[in-house]
Amino acid sequence: MELVYPPVIAFAKTMFRVLDLKVHVDGAEHIPPTGGAVLASNHSSYLDFIFCGFGAQPAKRLVRFMAKQAVFDNKISGPLMRGMRHISVDRDNGAASFRQAAAALKGGEVVGVFPEATISESFTVKEIKSGAVRLARSAKVPLIPMAVWGPHRLWTKGHPKELTKRHVPVLIKIGEAVEMPKGVSPDAISATLRERIQGLLDAVQRAYPDKPAGPEDRWWLPAHLGGTAPLPEAAAAL
Repeated sequence: MELVYPPVIAFAKTMFRVLDLKVHVDGAEHIPPTGGAVLASNHSSYLDFIFCGFGAQPAKRLVRFMAKQAVFDNKISGPLMRGMRHISVDRDNGAASFRQAAAALKGGEVVGVFPEATISESFTVKEIKSGAVRLARSAKVPLIPMAVWGPHRLWTKGHPKELTKRHVPVLIKIGEAVEMPKGVSPDAISATLRERIQGLLDAVQRAYPDKPAGPEDRWWLPAHLGGTAPLPEAAAAL
C-alpha cells in the first residue's frame, strides 16, 4: 500500500493551487500505463523531482526517483523519501543503487533519473552519465526523455529560494522512448538521449509564456536566449 506518496502528491497539488503555478504537461501518453520505464529528465532546479513526478500523473504512475544519499540522511526528507520508495544513490557503492533501481524496473516501477547528475547552471543540458541507458537496457524497459522548465525560478543553485513566488508557469514535456539498438554502446545511446532531452528543453523554453521583468531578471534564461546564465563552458568550470 502507498501510505506516503498519495498525501505528498495531494499536498503538492494544493501548493500549486495556492501559489497559482501554471503547470502544463505535454506528452504524458509516452509513459506506459503499466510496466517498468526509465524517465530521464534535465536538471535545473532543486524542485525538479516534484514536477517530473507530476508529469507522470496523467498516466497514473508513481515515479521512484534516484537521489543522493544525503537527501535520505536528512531527518525531515529522509523518512518521506523512504516512505515514497525512492532510491538512494551512494556514490561509494553505486553498484548497490544500480541493483535496487534495476529490481524496481523489473518489478514494473517507473524510475526517475537525472542523468546530468547535478544541476545545470547554464540551463542547458550538460554532458550526461550513461547510467540511465544501462538501467533501461539491463531491465529491458523503455527509456523516456523529458524536460521541465520553470521550477528553477523558485529554487536553483546560486540563487535565493523564492518558494512562495506566485503565478510561475511550469512546462513539462515528455518525448517518445529512445531506441536502444543492440550493438550500440551505452555512451552512443546516451549522446542520443542528451540530444533528445535538449530538444525537449528547447521546445519548452521557446513556448514559455513569461519573459524577464527587466535586466536584473534575466538570470533565469540561458545565454543563447538572451539571459545572463553562464555559458555551458563557464558553468562547467564553476
